Amino acid sequence: MTNSILKSTSIQDEVNRLSTNWRSLLDAMPEMVLLLSEHHSVEYMNPSAQKHFGKKCSPKVVDDLCRIGVGFQRKQAIEAGRPQTVAQEAVIGDIPVEYSSVPFAGYTGERLTMYVMRDISRRKAREEELRLFNTNIEDILQQKITELQESEEMRQRLSRQVNSLKSQLGHRHKADKMIGSSRKMRELREMIHQVAGSDATILITGESGTGKELVANLIKATSGRDDKPFLKINCNAINDSILESDLFGYEKGAFTGANARKVGKFEVVNGGSIFLDEIGDISPRMQASLLRVLQNGEIVRVGGTEPVKVDVRVIAATNVDLATAVKEKQFRLDLYYRLNIINIDMPPLRDRKEDIVELVSHFVNHYRVAFKKDIDFVPKSIINRLLLHDWPGNVRELENLIQRAVLMTKGKMITEKDLFFDQNLGEQQKENGNINIQNKLGEESLKIILSEFEGEIITQALRKFNGNVAIAADKLQVGKTALYDKMKRYNISAKSIKKGL
Repeated sequence: MTNSILKSTSIQDEVNRLSTNWRSLLDAMPEMVLLLSEHHSVEYMNPSAQKHFGKKCSPKVVDDLCRIGVGFQRKQAIEAGRPQTVAQEAVIGDIPVEYSSVPFAGYTGERLTMYVMRDISRRKAREEELRLFNTNIEDILQQKITELQESEEMRQRLSRQVNSLKSQLGHRHKADKMIGSSRKMRELREMIHQVAGSDATILITGESGTGKELVANLIKATSGRDDKPFLKINCNAINDSILESDLFGYEKGAFTGANARKVGKFEVVNGGSIFLDEIGDISPRMQASLLRVLQNGEIVRVGGTEPVKVDVRVIAATNVDLATAVKEKQFRLDLYYRLNIINIDMPPLRDRKEDIVELVSHFVNHYRVAFKKDIDFVPKSIINRLLLHDWPGNVRELENLIQRAVLMTKGKMITEKDLFFDQNLGEQQKENGNINIQNKLGEESLKIILSEFEGEIITQALRKFNGNVAIAADKLQVGKTALYDKMKRYNISAKSIKKGL
């Protein structure tokens, strides 16, 4: 019995020794170590675990451990000598950890689970930073890609606009002799380039002196017939019978002196274009002959009976109101419709006065070379006077005035005494800007005359206050917004007035 007691004591000492060594080993580990019983009580915590979770674990920590544990139903595996270790990540309490859990039997047979955990808070923080960084990089890259796509779309849109403008202005340096960059002139050029490529008949209307022939030149130059013949006929300058034979030709013996067949202008220009200026003045007989050309593409020579096919694009121009002429039975309605397929109406100079400065500069440069003059300056007072004039003769009147002024001036600049307005075109406007009512009575309605007065008053007010709209509105006792609306209606620019234009 004594030997049995000694043996039992020796075994207990060995157990105690092993237990002490085991605890010393666990206490020295930097990882967190916990022992959890099957009754969910913490049987042991090493110093590292106590540092993270406190000397007494909170219920939340215990619940988290039970949730991630391998369970207490692994007795068969333990008894079979196959302890299971699970290496995973979890959050215990508020601490992210990497853990392994091992079930085993205690010395007294109780079932325990050992948790070995390593704090991975720093790693998780770095991973989150990296995730956010990658997310930000992706967002930034996506934003840049979107911006690049938008930029590319904008570039392509601008490229199309530039190509369109290049297409529209491609012949300007050669054929576009029209001067002016006002809104009305920009719209005019845009329309010309829009319709020039077709073979449709074009009717150019507008007052005398507005530059209808320049439009015809530009239409031809930007059309598909640019390299084909182009003839210009002034229908008002040729006798009617001569005009017919000139345009359509004649057969031998058609009239006295017709000793041989003569080919007319329409046959000469076959495949090209013909410009018929002053078309509103042709006779009824000529109207019928021209209608045949436009309807059927054929002419009949004077004295002949056989039609001759021609391929000619007709560009016509007139300063006559053809619609009124039709009502008065002076012009054929069917011919009017054939001519008026595309109508280009030339704006009078009084409706685009912002172009006057550019026109003056052009004419001064032209005639100072022609007359060998050394003019290098046009005073603001001269420009202001030109802006006040009504220009009944339009651009032609302005050109004649500048031509005379350059010729008559004795110095290096044009002076007031060098300006000679054509009195026969309408009474010259006074420098104070008064509108000539006498010339307008019977020609324009009361509403139009009053609107011109209103526009002139606004212009003079802005000139007086150096283009300051706020002051002008205050002095005229109207709202600033209302004044801007009126300025827009009458095409008045405060900026231009400030610059003295």
